[in-house]
This record gives sequence, structure tokens and C-alpha cells, in this order.
Amino acid sequence: MSTAAPRTAGPDHLWSVDEHLDDILATVRPLEPIELQLLDAQGCVLVEDVTVPVSLPPFDNSSMDGYAVRVADVAGASEQYPAALEVVGDVAAGQADLFQVGPGQAVRIMTGAPLPPGAETVVPVEWTDGGLGEGPVTGMPARSLAPEGATGQVLVYRPAGARAHVRAKGSDVRAGDRALEAGTVLGPPQISLLAAIGRGSVRVHPRPRVVVLSTGSELVQPDEELRAGQIYDSNSFSLTACARDAGAIAYRVGAVADDADTLRDTIEDQLVRADLMVTTGGVSVGAYDVVREALSSVGDEDEPGSGIDFRKLAMQPGKPQGFGSIGPDHTPLLALPGNPVSSYVSFELFARPAIRTLMGLTDVHRPRRRATLTAGGALTSPKGRRQFLRGRYADGEVTPVGGAGSHLVAALAQANALIVVPEDVESIASGTDVEVILLG
Repeated sequence: MSTAAPRTAGPDHLWSVDEHLDDILATVRPLEPIELQLLDAQGCVLVEDVTVPVSLPPFDNSSMDGYAVRVADVAGASEQYPAALEVVGDVAAGQADLFQVGPGQAVRIMTGAPLPPGAETVVPVEWTDGGLGEGPVTGMPARSLAPEGATGQVLVYRPAGARAHVRAKGSDVRAGDRALEAGTVLGPPQISLLAAIGRGSVRVHPRPRVVVLSTGSELVQPDEELRAGQIYDSNSFSLTACARDAGAIAYRVGAVADDADTLRDTIEDQLVRADLMVTTGGVSVGAYDVVREALSSVGDEDEPGSGIDFRKLAMQPGKPQGFGSIGPDHTPLLALPGNPVSSYVSFELFARPAIRTLMGLTDVHRPRRRATLTAGGALTSPKGRRQFLRGRYADGEVTPVGGAGSHLVAALAQANALIVVPEDVESIASGTDVEVILLG
């Protein structure tokens, strides 16, 4: 969802990385909240606090299979002098009708079953003879095979203190407690908690739908035969995976040929399922840079704020960039460079924060660390541009991967961080303290 037009500047203006990112984040807004069923809400961000309606567990219950007894009746019990108790019944998990435990009595109890009235503690079955009179046992026979186990006499060989092996009512969470706070991303543990307290649906920012579209007549899909002058389309797969990793529902569109009309038609068709569009390729100043050609004039005079602004950024890789909104709903669009490393770095710097903003998160950036550079020699960087080098980070040290070249796709598979080289630095020597962006 876009609510404001991006800033524009003259064609010779060189944007900083921060200016471009600030412009994107000032334009993109969180998606409108909706009510979703629990499993559909996985990966979404809560928009309101969730209060516990009922204590968990809702009643005192046993944490062991054994016997519910009174403390005084098993005090001093030992293998030489066991306590002999009358078994007056069974209680299983989910059972509502409970037996009263009186002096000298026991109720056989299963894990999760409510503690019967009169019972003060639970003796594990392994501390008893299981009603068989043959010494300590390791478990209980199935009730269907031995129903007589719910009656008769049981020998207890060890004492148990008050409320031993008892999970108290509200020991997990109490009614009125805040279970989850607004802004929480719902993962498996949070979904489990919501279900446990009886919530079947929650109000969340939905996961944004991101359409990824690559351009270039030279692109061929994997598993197809390469012809002269062709390469495989890796960008659409890479960026779709990046969007999913960021938390989006991502759709990959096959590569579009270098034809402006075809590209405009494809984008128009895809808008129906897009909260954000990401294109890759065709944003520079060449004669076949079709994205720039197709989208430079898409702004609707009747829709203030629409249109795509193409820019030059003081960064390497990723100098050419485009950003704006398109269509009647002002769907934000990020036009990234076509070089695979440039597109990947650009996605991490600009598209990922945009996706996280659409999700309703407040912390939208990858974590950053200070690290000691370990390299065979000095790293050089063009002064006046912020450079982002691939690196391998571990234990406070980072080693460059693949050199400074922006075309080394294989280096991406080895890197887990980006080394940030400031604009005013021309070289960095081994042993220097540098800033890194952790990629995962």
C-alpha cells in the first residue's frame, strides 16, 4: 500500500542509499488489518494485544501417570514398609466426574487428568506396585485389558510431598494476563499458545503479496536449452526466494521479453494479486532498457502521486534504481538492476525493508555488527559511492568472498553478510574494524 508520491529530482542528481531508502519507507504503509484463522495467520504480525480469557491449565492436573493420594497416607512409605491404599477409581484426561479421595484411599490418575477432590499429591506409578503386589512396576496396563486396575489395593513405596507432580491451575498463564503483544510475529509457538487459550482467529496485518518479474529477451528458464546469446533466468528465482524469506507471499513471473507494450500488459495483469511489485533488469540508460522505457510515463494524471521515478544511486553494485507506484491502488513498485548480484544487494537494502514495513513490523532492517576484516590485502572502493561487498562472517570476523566485482554470482552462495564500505573510504586494510549486514 502506497500513500504518498516518491520525491523526484533532476536527471543528474545522485541519490544516496539512505535518501532512496528513506523515500521508500516514507511512501510504503502497513497493509490494512484483517481477521484470520490461526493457521492462515502464521507469519503475520498481530495488530492488538491478546489477553488470556481462561487460565492455562484451567484446573489442577497431574503431570504423571500414577495415583492421587493424601500426603499423610504415604508419609514414611518405603519398600520395606509400603503404604497400602484402597483404589477407589480411575480418572483420565477429559474426565469430568471425579472420585473423592478420603483417608487411606487413592485414585489412579493419568497425565493431564484433573486432581480429584481430597487428593493433595500424585505418586508416580513407578513408585508403586501398580496394584499387582509384585514390587515396583514400570507402567500401567491398558484399562481395556485390565479394568480391575481401577479398584483393589495399591502399595506405595516412596513418600510424596504436597502437590508433587501437580500442575497448578494458571501455572502457565492466568486469566487476564497478556498472552501476546501487538507487533508479535506469529510463529509455531505463538500459534500454539493462541490455540491453547481458545483463540481460533486473530487480527493481523496480512503477509504482503509480492510479484517478482524479470525482464530480458536473453533469459531462458532453467531446464530449457540455451541457445547462442542466452542465459538462464536466475533473478526471478533469487528475488522470489528473498521475498518469501522476508515474510511475503511471493509470486514469480516468467521472464518478459524486451518489449515495452508486453511489459506494461504483464504488469497490469499482475496488479490484481500484488501489494508490491519487484522488477529486475532494464533500468539503466541503454537502448534496450525496457523497464525504464515502459514505466517512465505510466503515471495517471487523474491519480496524483502515481508513476515511477528512475534514479542513480551513489552505491556499488546497484547504481540504477527505480521506485514509485502504479495502477489505481498506487501499488508500490521497485525496479531493480538486472545484474544478479546488483539485484540481490538492492533487494536486501530496499525491497526487504519495504516488505517488512507492509507486514506492520517496526524493525525492518537486517541486523548489523562490527567485525574485523580478514583479507590478504587492502580492499579498494570508488570514492563517492557506498560499496557493499559479499563476505563470510563468523565470531566477530568477516572475510570478503569473490572480490569486489559485482558480477560474481557464485559468491552469493558463499556469503552470509554484506561488508559496508562508506562513501568517503577508498581502501580498507586487513585488520580494520568494519560494519557488516548479516544476511541470515
